[in-house]
Amino acid sequence: MTRHKFRRLLLTFGALSDFGAELIAERDFTHTAKLVIARLCETFGAKEGALFTFEDKPATLVSVSAQGFSPFPEVARIPLLPKHVHALSTARLPIVITRENSGTYCSMNGNVSAELFKCIAPLRVGTKLVGLIALGRREADAPYNEEELAALLPLSNYVALAVQNWALKQSLEFRVAENLRLLGSLHNFYDDALQAFASAIDARHVSIHGHSLRVGRYAAGIADAIGLGPTETAGLKAAGYLHDIGKIAVNNQIFSKPGKLDEAEFQEMRDHTLVGHRLVSGVAFPWPRIPDVVRWHHERSDGSGYPDHLRVDELPLAVRIISVADSFDAMMSDRPYRKPLAISDAVNQLVHSAPSKLDAIAVQGLLVQIRRDASGSNKTPFLDPLHVCSIGPTDVDHFASTLQHKLTNGRTYSC
Repeated sequence: MTRHKFRRLLLTFGALSDFGAELIAERDFTHTAKLVIARLCETFGAKEGALFTFEDKPATLVSVSAQGFSPFPEVARIPLLPKHVHALSTARLPIVITRENSGTYCSMNGNVSAELFKCIAPLRVGTKLVGLIALGRREADAPYNEEELAALLPLSNYVALAVQNWALKQSLEFRVAENLRLLGSLHNFYDDALQAFASAIDARHVSIHGHSLRVGRYAAGIADAIGLGPTETAGLKAAGYLHDIGKIAVNNQIFSKPGKLDEAEFQEMRDHTLVGHRLVSGVAFPWPRIPDVVRWHHERSDGSGYPDHLRVDELPLAVRIISVADSFDAMMSDRPYRKPLAISDAVNQLVHSAPSKLDAIAVQGLLVQIRRDASGSNKTPFLDPLHVCSIGPTDVDHFASTLQHKLTNGRTYSC
């Protein structure tokens, strides 16, 4: 018996260790839920297990993943009365379920019977119910004892946090997507509305205040400089406003970290392109390139970008323009890990990065607008007032000449 208890303790610690990696892994939550249930069944010797989330309007337990139960619906739903919610919310430990007490914790009106469960662990964050772990039969119908219930408690706390984070993310993405769909029907109010949306995106992160608005402004200026029409220019401005919308799902601490991001943090940052693409893909914008821009604005001409490692011939012009505008503003802005670059240093880096990383035509358009600012010929300044134009026309001409030299491989032409 002592050996059996020691093995169970080791399994519990092993499960805690595994949960840390599984619950923060960058994968679909339904896949994570399957791994969690499999690990719980292994740890506690259960043949059957299920993970439920809690929806409060109306109060219902909805299965995310299950294994071993037969029969079991693809999505199990168990409606709860207020007394059930109260009982689950106030239970201090996981509960052994019997025929006598099953009605205390679950309704019998769902598409799966709670009598299938032999042990349940309510998932709570604070006093808020967020879900439920349900374990079924064990070998030889062995009961769950008090030591095992106590061991299940810390594991359920881990799972509760993961379920809560997933639910919050789903809710946030749903609200953002709904707001964007509403914007899609209000063409006459697009610019003002999208500016407000851009401000809201950046407001969550102190270090990027105003970034999305400036990227939209710079992208529209580049489009004008290279001769694109008013519709394409308006589309680029809108795409600039929304390019970082996926950052609503990025942890604020990552933006304020003064040092280098670790791999997990960098992956979360990279994933803002995928989150953003998912949010905008269902919106009927009048500019079809917005989803492309949101997904691909961190791609690079040589295929070294993310998330899809596309090369220059696979990237629409709109994406390449936004990439230049985004890079320029990022260089010129203060960050926790570095001071903003002077405009001459930022332009030098852009010229250095073209055409291997950034589109040369887009960089040329940026240089045209900066030169107009430097010479005073722009009726409306291209640069944001935050970025003082501390560069002269001859310096801009030098950078333009360097860029042209790179594009022609040093060849010169004469009549």
